Amino acid sequence: MFQKLQSKVPRLSKSERKRLLKLTEYEQRARAKGFKHIAGVDEAGRGPLAGPVVAAACMIPEGLLFADVNDSKLLTPNKRAHLYEQLVSHEAVKYGIGIIGPSIIDRINILQATILAMREAVEKLPLQPDFVFIDGLNLTFSHFPSEKVVDGDARVYCVCAASILAKETRDQIMRRYHLEYPDYGFDAHKGYGTPQHLEALRRCGPCPIHRLSFSYHPPE
Repeated sequence: MFQKLQSKVPRLSKSERKRLLKLTEYEQRARAKGFKHIAGVDEAGRGPLAGPVVAAACMIPEGLLFADVNDSKLLTPNKRAHLYEQLVSHEAVKYGIGIIGPSIIDRINILQATILAMREAVEKLPLQPDFVFIDGLNLTFSHFPSEKVVDGDARVYCVCAASILAKETRDQIMRRYHLEYPDYGFDAHKGYGTPQHLEALRRCGPCPIHRLSFSYHPPE
């Protein structure tokens, strides 16, 4: 079964297989305790001045390894987009996406919005997990245990995959917003407070997707 699943992804070098197996150690320890459906959860977009916060939950069956899976921040945009397509198109990968927009972020704060997005992502999984690894946040669920892992997006295989799904989903959203609000350059900075973005705010003021509760200081 595992060989059949792995046959649908690119062949791994010996060193890459070793690296990926190291990333699965958290999941292997959970499986040794009897858990079978293990998900990783991560978010993208806590820091930007505009756009949603996006979370992803991802479950990958034991033995299925995707070359180059890593913390999404360590991947080039092209590599991240390629891995995103591999993950979402593989029949054995289960995932859910949670998206919380700027108006809710402003109302409940970014931490609570992130937690809400993570819960939504887990709820949207097509298969309920029995254990969840979460990147950096204490988050509990009523029907199954969870574990916070600091830097989980670089240390836990399924959380790495979730980080890729969350980041690429959010980037796609911001590229679409660029078509709607072209004056801000959302396709380039994705809503983060770059000099280009701050200058656009000085010229144009905030648009409907800006987080009005966030502090920013456009240049004089």
